[in-house]
Amino acid sequence: MLPVAVCLTFVSGLMAAPTKEIPSWVLEVSSRSIPAYAGKVPATILLSEQHVVVDPSGLITTHTRMALKILTHEGQRQAVAKEFYFNGRRVKQLHAWLVAPNGFVKTYEKNDVSDIGAFGEMELYNDIRVRAIKPENPEIGAVFAYESEVEENSLFAQDQYEFQTNLPAVQSRYILTLPAGWAASGVVFNHDPIPPVVDGSTYTWELKELPFREHEEHSPSMEGLVPRLAVDFHPPGNVQFGTSTCFRSWSDVSQWQSQLAAGQDEASPEMAAKVRELTANAPTEYARIQAIGRYVQAVKYVEILMDLFHGGGYKPHAANLVFRKQYGDCKDKANLMRALLKAAGVESYLVIIYSGDRNFVREQWPSPQQFNHMILAIRVSDATNAPTVIASAAGRLLLFDPTSVTTPMGDLPWFEQGSWALLCAGPQGSLLKMPATRPEANLMEVTVEGTLSGAGDLSASLSSMRTGQSADLERAQHFYGTADQFRAELERTLARTVKGPAISNLDVQDAFEENAFRLKLQFVSPGYGQLMQQRLLVFSPSVLEPPGPTFSHISKRTEPIVLRAAVYRKHARMKLPPGFTVDEMPEAAHMDSDFGRFSLTFSQQADELVVDEELTTQAVTLPADDYARVKKFFDQFDGADQQRAVLVKTGS
Repeated sequence: MLPVAVCLTFVSGLMAAPTKEIPSWVLEVSSRSIPAYAGKVPATILLSEQHVVVDPSGLITTHTRMALKILTHEGQRQAVAKEFYFNGRRVKQLHAWLVAPNGFVKTYEKNDVSDIGAFGEMELYNDIRVRAIKPENPEIGAVFAYESEVEENSLFAQDQYEFQTNLPAVQSRYILTLPAGWAASGVVFNHDPIPPVVDGSTYTWELKELPFREHEEHSPSMEGLVPRLAVDFHPPGNVQFGTSTCFRSWSDVSQWQSQLAAGQDEASPEMAAKVRELTANAPTEYARIQAIGRYVQAVKYVEILMDLFHGGGYKPHAANLVFRKQYGDCKDKANLMRALLKAAGVESYLVIIYSGDRNFVREQWPSPQQFNHMILAIRVSDATNAPTVIASAAGRLLLFDPTSVTTPMGDLPWFEQGSWALLCAGPQGSLLKMPATRPEANLMEVTVEGTLSGAGDLSASLSSMRTGQSADLERAQHFYGTADQFRAELERTLARTVKGPAISNLDVQDAFEENAFRLKLQFVSPGYGQLMQQRLLVFSPSVLEPPGPTFSHISKRTEPIVLRAAVYRKHARMKLPPGFTVDEMPEAAHMDSDFGRFSLTFSQQADELVVDEELTTQAVTLPADDYARVKKFFDQFDGADQQRAVLVKTGS
């Protein structure tokens, strides 16, 4: 059947009586007026509504209505309706409509729904599919609306709802209908409390006129900033919610996740043989763990949402299946490593964490739905020491993320450091603060030795050594790209302060197990210094732009400021051209704050101009009100680094 198109007229700002195919709510929201948004707003949500109906059997039915008005070409990409389904989750209905600016309405039928495997031909995940409707080239000013009905068997008596994405929302509401006699409690994060409107056993939380959220640099994730509702369902007395679990503490969540993964870590004879092979020459406990961790890091990663709605994504596949297939998602890789370590006689525990925002998880809501990633905690003896070893009720634990192929044992990705994570160790499990490395562990040390000609041309050698998460950033560029792409990226970085750089003799050394990344190169830059009146030579003796955070000028900051723990050191020596002396020397600079410090010195040593600078930043999250002083700190550092030296030709 082809899409049904109906032309409607407007009467007093509303469409005329609708035909049968078009629900009244679509016509109503399509006629809503919206504020005059800035041109950078791609679309606005006219209505976002989720109505969840809970059955005592554990069945949850979710009715979704969404209407989006397209404002720019970028907003056209936002117009899509999709629902995932898999064993235990069924898409009962999916309908969509496109209302053109002139009132012409296109109805999408069953033949317009695509139904594809969410992860291609990967056998372990071929039961996860997605149904979607996407209009082709919708007009700017059009409204795309859809509604869906999904049934699923929930694993726990909880739910959560985000009131918006970054887009503005005219109206956003979450409706919960419980069985008679049940109750609900909710907490709202990132917003003032929202008392629900209660009608019998139906609860409604609603927000209106939510503004556009332009993501600001060096800020938390958008998911960690938008208003978010966390809801618990409370059956009366001893009534059971199907086979679902009600969480009253983090220990409850730990026991639930531990039971869910129980038995998935059994090792096959082939796995045991692989462990013997990997650890044959490992002399220490740490070396054995390190060898197994490196092997699991090399297993192909498949990105799958852990929180597949009401619990569908928390159980890892059996370790022997993942071992045979050589691919898996984060929980599969963590569980595979757990099984291999078990075969080596080393005990370990799954850990669930939020990847991408160290501030996302809130202590006051015990729920697995707060997490989107899984890593591993390995029980170690006193003989093993590393920056990521912590004490817990389950003993000394070495934290490790086997999904991150660029982060070695003894380190964690920076956005996991310092965050809350749940140790899944049965009744011994608890919410733990992840270790955070010191700034000195994330070092970037650069040495530049250059020679400046009388015409201002520069020839130089550069060497750098990075450790910790500083090494991880450079390693990732090298790992995920080709050699030519890596060279091109280095030249682009140099070109920000060096005119037309040409790199030669590039040498890269990745000491992965030492968590160090080193490179050496040479480059030339014609006309690096500016020769003026044939007697004055002006240039920047610092040569390279520092890697510290930069902040654009905005009138008012609205989001918190997230800084990483790091140390940057640079030593630059510039040999001056014959016949020139220093006429103007850059001034030294120094500043201390609660979140960082920097110092820069400039000196002349014989016929060389020498620069030494250091910048240290702490891992902190600062309120938006601190924006002016944070920007001033980094602007002053950048300004001091970019100062010019002036040489004058002798005898002129």
